[in-house]
Amino acid sequence: MAVDFWLLEAPDSLAKQSEINADGFGLASLTTDHELMLIKKPVEAGTDTSFQNTARHLEAAEIVVHLRFASTGGKTIANTHPFIQDGRLFAHNGIMGDTDRIEAELGEDRAMITGDSDSERLFAVITMAIRQQGGDVRAGIREAVNRLADEYELYALNFVIAEHGQIWAFRYPDKNDLFILERKAGGTGGSDALDAHSRDGNLHVRSGEAAEVPIVVVASEKISDEAGWEEIRSGELVHIDSDLKVDRELIIDHPPRHQMVLKGHEEKTQSL
Repeated sequence: MAVDFWLLEAPDSLAKQSEINADGFGLASLTTDHELMLIKKPVEAGTDTSFQNTARHLEAAEIVVHLRFASTGGKTIANTHPFIQDGRLFAHNGIMGDTDRIEAELGEDRAMITGDSDSERLFAVITMAIRQQGGDVRAGIREAVNRLADEYELYALNFVIAEHGQIWAFRYPDKNDLFILERKAGGTGGSDALDAHSRDGNLHVRSGEAAEVPIVVVASEKISDEAGWEEIRSGELVHIDSDLKVDRELIIDHPPRHQMVLKGHEEKTQSL
């Protein structure tokens, strides 16, 4: 699907939001013929030429975008989302504690980690669990997040994992929002393009092809006033397959046993 991605000249664009979330941006696309494009830099998206040129017209089957407001880890490309491990993309909105313990438990497998962010270490835990489950992504995520919820200090584990033909989204606990929209071709009007603005004035995305093809959007806020947006529940794992079939499963039904209490800069990063 072709997308005029996060319209740059709009006052409520993703580029405008990056003035706040200015510690880095990542833009990844996966096509149906198994091509992967990833652009990420530890700079403000709205001032970067490569972001501007790519964002104006992007065509892909799956698109992942992340703007970083750093809670842990320096402002470097190694700490900029999305991350790649075992051919999968990962973007995270939250904070994970006990990172030294995680790294120690990874042992030699910590070589897959290139930066010093908590997000990349969280991804490594999930990646290792998927390997231990024989490549079963659902089982690996379930095992990893339940163990993290029971044994590790955390604030929020909201994340998206994408691989060719598959997207997984998870929210836990209810500290940070996560929403999903299953949009039929043409939207509620039957022939409408996607021209969505977030109510909070952060995002704008437009696609003429959405008048003819269905789409599924997962976002940290509702980016349009269309009917059909649903909140992903705390502990709920969402899976979207190549046919845009969505299934949702509650995989954790209790709060974290070691809930982090944020202060100062960390608290600010989670309140925007």
